[in-house]
Amino acid sequence: MGEHVNIAKPAALLVAATALLAGSTAWATAATPDGTRVTGVQQVADQVLAGHPKPLSASADQVRYDGLTLTKAPKLAAKKDLDCAYGHLCMIVRGTKFDFYKCQTWTVSNWTGDGPFTNNQTPGTVARFYNQDGSVRWTSTAYEAGTATWDPIYSLRPC
Repeated sequence: MGEHVNIAKPAALLVAATALLAGSTAWATAATPDGTRVTGVQQVADQVLAGHPKPLSASADQVRYDGLTLTKAPKLAAKKDLDCAYGHLCMIVRGTKFDFYKCQTWTVSNWTGDGPFTNNQTPGTVARFYNQDGSVRWTSTAYEAGTATWDPIYSLRPC
């Protein structure tokens, strides 16, 4: 099995829940607990991925980690599929596009609501989404695209 990234912390969950429930205000400028000013996607990443190693790069519109890119979600027109590069698993959760491209377990917080997903990995690759107790909530076998209910997802493994 690959590396397990544990990012669940009670304070981070509270901050993430508050920011994400606020909707578009999550993209506003805010201060981190250490006083650093962050804006845009970096703020969302800090709240949802608290405890994850520092990003490889960050801008107001995108944050890149080793194996994951977060961007502000695009407006979806009458398209069924979410744009997602070959070999990637993508989804939109509460206004943030998650683009996973590294095989490892990712622990997430405050994933609720419905959103589009595209599993554009190698045909037959199974992505697994887990409940709080670690049991499998649902799976997606590549290629697959649709709408998922994130209520709630606590961790996932793209491959």
